[in-house]
Amino acid sequence: MTKTDAPLLIKRYASRRLYNTETSDYVTLDDIATFIREGREVQIVDLKSGDDLTRQYLLQIIADHESKGENVLPVTVLTDLVRSYTTQASSVVPQFLAASFEMLRDGQSKVMDQMGAMNPMSGMPGFDAMKAQQEAFMKAMTGGVSGWSAPTPEKEEEEDLDSIKKQLAELQEKLAKL
Repeated sequence: MTKTDAPLLIKRYASRRLYNTETSDYVTLDDIATFIREGREVQIVDLKSGDDLTRQYLLQIIADHESKGENVLPVTVLTDLVRSYTTQASSVVPQFLAASFEMLRDGQSKVMDQMGAMNPMSGMPGFDAMKAQQEAFMKAMTGGVSGWSAPTPEKEEEEDLDSIKKQLAELQEKLAKL
């Protein structure tokens, strides 16, 4: 296992300062968010008790982004999440969310692969930057969800791929008309 495959260990001191054990320096929540966006798994532990605080800090990062106007989660989703903590649905919500993000990540990967392989726009200036931006967005959106995948039958995958190809062909026709 290489150094970047292992979770980045962040220790929280009694002063609530966060210490990056790889670089031997203190980090902020923004630094941790950047590590995650770059595809790094992060584990945050309390130095004294050894308690895993990762979930608490990830939620704090999300709350900070939402409060700054970077709204990704609609109010209805947040409301449903709150409700799920007080209902029997709480047992299926984590699996549902993980499966949804996995499908989103897989679908985005397929679209990006198709765009690069078949798209006449790929030669246009700025296309690579747009593609990189979309990939970075997906990485940021789904970087914290890993390890759980729903079984996907081959037939559904073929239908998804056919649907994507059809949509891509329609877009190419529209572009050709322009």
